[in-house]
Amino acid sequence: MEPIEINAGSWYLRALRADERIDDRPALADGGITDPDYVATRSAQWADESHFSWAVCVPTTAELVAEIGVTPGADDTASVTGWARPGADEALAAGLASVHRFVAGALGLTVVPA
Repeated sequence: MEPIEINAGSWYLRALRADERIDDRPALADGGITDPDYVATRSAQWADESHFSWAVCVPTTAELVAEIGVTPGADDTASVTGWARPGADEALAAGLASVHRFVAGALGLTVVPA
């Protein structure tokens, strides 16, 4: 599956990036994620549908302020997790609400506690 972008009101959810236009790796490092292959791994997981992840971003700058991930289960369920940079709890909450709706409506999965 190709990454799906989601509008979460004041926030914009997109696939993680590390290219010449946008590099999420410094923001990911703020969340303790320093694996240089992390973005490539997340991209591959979209392709094989084993995990879906979003950068929750400021719409005007595309700066990552939180990350949300969905891991489908084997029984029409999915777990949803997320973390936010300091001061971005509101962005995470808005993103989680939108992702929960996406999981139910677009993927047809029931969210279960992670």
